[in-house]
Amino acid sequence: MKLFVVAALLAVAIAAPSSYKPEYKAHSYPTPSYSAPGYNKDNKYGEITVTSQSDERNLDGSSQFSYAQSDYTTREESQVQKKMQGVTYDSYGKESYGEVVGNTNKGSSYWVSPEGQKLTLTWAADEAGFQPKGDHLPVAPVHEYELPVAPVHEYELPVAPALPYSRTGPGY
Repeated sequence: MKLFVVAALLAVAIAAPSSYKPEYKAHSYPTPSYSAPGYNKDNKYGEITVTSQSDERNLDGSSQFSYAQSDYTTREESQVQKKMQGVTYDSYGKESYGEVVGNTNKGSSYWVSPEGQKLTLTWAADEAGFQPKGDHLPVAPVHEYELPVAPVHEYELPVAPALPYSRTGPGY
């Protein structure tokens, strides 16, 4: 009986409303005291604008676009869809080799570097990969000396003597 009275008092104490009201105060962070970074535009053209632009998309999948800017930067590019041999994957990831439709791109860009150097880049991208061309691109060094060749030893290796072959065992 005592246990029942203690349990009832405990249940009443837990169910009673509490007079404790927690005060939630959001933390306030100070405003940053740094200024926005300043960008030093050290170029001849204060505001660069697009002076011409064209974009042509055809029903056969080919396209051409070009633009020119007030800082003499230009870009022209053309793209054609072409059937070529390549690898395809079905919905299960199985690989097969056959005819695929891909894009071939050709284009050129012209710009003036910050140092004042005039740069032209032309490129083609097709089944042979990306092929850039330009006077400013690095070129692999050419070897002007003869590469060493491994020595060749001319001697005969011994050969094991051929023994007569005879079939033995059941059935022969």
